[in-house]
Amino acid sequence: MRKFVNLLVRQDGLSHEEFVDYWLNEHAPLAESLPGVRKYATSVPTDPEKATYDGIAELYLEADTNVADVFASEAGQRIQADTKNFLDDDAGEVLVVDETVQFGDD
Repeated sequence: MRKFVNLLVRQDGLSHEEFVDYWLNEHAPLAESLPGVRKYATSVPTDPEKATYDGIAELYLEADTNVADVFASEAGQRIQADTKNFLDDDAGEVLVVDETVQFGDD
């Protein structure tokens, strides 16, 4: 399975709580319309004062899905445009990986 992992950093001027509220309640629902996405998972640090990132977003894709195609879609353009409302796009990191579950439930 292919996975898009985004390590998120909030914009200056937003508290961690404001960032999380916008991300989970306004931005995350937009991911439902992304083509080729099977699962969207969000992770929020339990101690944000000690964390480098404000959150982790993971998009799970079919193995043959091209990430560029996902974000070139109309829904992908909409979700990218929305990041200006809460993310510092230059500060976070992005990984595209092929995940293999070694054991456990998926």
